[in-house]
Amino acid sequence: MITRFAPSPTGALHLGNARTAFFSYLWARKTGGRFILRIEDTDVERSQTRFRDGLLADLRWLGLEWDEGPDIGGPAAPYSQAERGAFYRGLFARLVAQERVYPCYCSAEDLELSRKLQRMAGKPPRYAGTCRHLTRDERAEREARGRKPTLRFAVPVDTVIEFVDTVHGPQRFLSNDIGDFIIAREDGSSAFFFCNAVDDSIMGVTQVLRGDDHLTNTPRQLLVLDALGMRRPDYGHVGLLVGADGSPLSKRHGSTSVNEFRERGFLSIALLNQLFHLGHASDLEVWLEKESMPAHFRPEHLGRAAARFDEAQLTHWQKESLAHLDGAGFAAWLGSGAQTAGSGAGAAFIELIRHNVVLPADAAPWFAAVDGELPPLGAAERDVIAAAGPGFFSAAVGALAESGQDLKTLTKLLKERTGRKGADLFMPLRVALTGQLHGPELGRMLELIPLPTVRRRLASHAQNS
Repeated sequence: MITRFAPSPTGALHLGNARTAFFSYLWARKTGGRFILRIEDTDVERSQTRFRDGLLADLRWLGLEWDEGPDIGGPAAPYSQAERGAFYRGLFARLVAQERVYPCYCSAEDLELSRKLQRMAGKPPRYAGTCRHLTRDERAEREARGRKPTLRFAVPVDTVIEFVDTVHGPQRFLSNDIGDFIIAREDGSSAFFFCNAVDDSIMGVTQVLRGDDHLTNTPRQLLVLDALGMRRPDYGHVGLLVGADGSPLSKRHGSTSVNEFRERGFLSIALLNQLFHLGHASDLEVWLEKESMPAHFRPEHLGRAAARFDEAQLTHWQKESLAHLDGAGFAAWLGSGAQTAGSGAGAAFIELIRHNVVLPADAAPWFAAVDGELPPLGAAERDVIAAAGPGFFSAAVGALAESGQDLKTLTKLLKERTGRKGADLFMPLRVALTGQLHGPELGRMLELIPLPTVRRRLASHAQNS
């Protein structure tokens, strides 16, 4: 099995495209095949080097190693379509010689007017064939007026295009429903329909996997391949990725690009576990290492329906992923600040908080609690302090002088002196010492907070409550 991922460097790597790349990668690895990365950058105006570099960086972060690609080469090089112009021009020439294509001089305004008239007539908008039968003199007249033509593929009439989609099953299209389409732009560069299809064929791709918004592109591409006598790959179109509300995934749902999740501190393996279960029914529904995923990938269980991305599910996989990290790995993820937290008790601090954080930013309150200044209390926390009263904290300061940083002794003394017990005893201590109503085990937290800081925090409420 030879699969590919062929992104255009016109923006950041979107989650939907990342999932397609991941499924293609898994399919190749499952069969011992090859995974190709090809950059589709024939759209010079929109393609940018920074987006290309970002795409490669995101794929590497996800661990989707490619066997052939723009940075490592391969038998079908070059893998950047901007460098494959001579190859495309040779194929254009073949189609011109076969009279399978023709120059089109219609402007954008002409095309929009034609589509508008078709819609008004209740017809589906498609190219009306305006330039298909122009005479040589008519073409010369248009060129004399400075019109630069595109190159359109002449779709044969009364033809049935059939193929078996590996996700949707047998497909059947009538050529009369497909308008003549552009295969070369005015500047001579190749359009998507053309270069995408011929590159898949010439690079030996056996399985094209992509979103089902491309399903109707397939008959056009098969017409091109058949006209050139080139091998057809198999095509499979998976349901698109949508937000939790079922609408197209967009910024209003939160982060949508791989880089955004990476910058927030999500682990790559967490994102892979989430994508693995979106629009794909595996034989296992548990957390998996990336290396074991190909064995549990089921191409026959790729979904036709849209898959809903919910960050709450990603948070679940993040927690699972964090639980699989050892102390050193957790510290590296958390950042260099974890190494010095708690007056040198970095390892103890990490073990204390590791079940209370999902993202590195979540550790900030606990860094502050152990080795910094607490932020102003919230309303609920202030209520707890007020309910306990200054006398409770005065007693706590006195008990601390006898108990030191041993919570069991401290609470025993406080219970005897104040009569408080249970939540009425522990909650005011937790809020005074950490600024939070909930969090890591209070006894271990108390051991990490410097004793002078403990005394100062308790005393501040004895005076100001």
